[in-house]
Amino acid sequence: MAAPKITSPSPVPQSDSSTLLEVNNLVKHFPIKGGILRHTVATVKAVDGVSFAVRRGETLGLVGESGCGKTTTGRTVLRLERATSGEVLFEGKDVLKASARQMKALRRDMQIVFQDPYASLDPRMTVGAIVAEGLNIHGLGTKAERAERVREVLTKVGLHPGHADRFPHEFSGGQRQRIGIARALIMEPRLIVCDEPVSALDVSIQSQVLNLLKSLQREFGLTYLFIAHNLAVVEHISDRVGVMYLGKIVELAGRDDLFREPLHPYTKALISAIPHPDPTQRRERIVLQGDVPSPINPPTGCRFHPRCWMAQAICKEQEPAFEEKKKGHWAACHFAGQF
Repeated sequence: MAAPKITSPSPVPQSDSSTLLEVNNLVKHFPIKGGILRHTVATVKAVDGVSFAVRRGETLGLVGESGCGKTTTGRTVLRLERATSGEVLFEGKDVLKASARQMKALRRDMQIVFQDPYASLDPRMTVGAIVAEGLNIHGLGTKAERAERVREVLTKVGLHPGHADRFPHEFSGGQRQRIGIARALIMEPRLIVCDEPVSALDVSIQSQVLNLLKSLQREFGLTYLFIAHNLAVVEHISDRVGVMYLGKIVELAGRDDLFREPLHPYTKALISAIPHPDPTQRRERIVLQGDVPSPINPPTGCRFHPRCWMAQAICKEQEPAFEEKKKGHWAACHFAGQF
């Protein structure tokens, strides 16, 4: 296979007036301390130059294997983790440079639904206190108005208003996740980061929670950054999908384009692992060899090349540019779509 012509990197997908969130070259490195004096001996490159934009009212799915950096990306966007470098713009406001006062105001518009519905709820607080916590912090409404608002939101997520007086241990996993969604929804945010919100739930409950999220999005005009490792879930709920590998986005496209014609070998391998609903139809399974390399010392060139069946010499030497290969379809691969 002949090597393609080497070109200079293209710019990341550009934002427009419909953009709610814009992330530019986001980096989050975690230092590893060692020795008696606890010096930094190595660095975990969890997120290493991620760029994307999320339009108002859409769902951008962020998918990849465990450890690829997708959860850290979501947490850093909300400044739950301090970014090493980069830029996060919410309606043009730089989240990473916001003061404490400005950040408190931004928190009302940017909420999160956590992965674990058991660990994310304080067992010592009633459901009503958990859901109303944001209202209390921001001093919104009177005590009676907050209680009424809690009852309204619990109803919206499919729970009974009387559940406000109960404690988390009295609920199932699916009900607890609905409480977590209510906690995020009560602040009337414009952006919600959904950090694998259904991965800890039974399959029968997953579809109910996903349909609830879609219904709430239509009713309240919400924008989601939806993080998951299950491509079938991402395909169901997302408008566009970004695929992450070892701290970087390797492909970004509309949902239908990405699942119909993936341009990156890693994306193709992930899609091949999705079970087909029709048992009479078989999908060619691509089994990747080896494990994901360590984010402490990622491979040179293309980070996927040690596991890629298409890798050539250029892949080991030069990192591919993240380029728009087709209209609205971006990929970082020297041989995009040639498999």
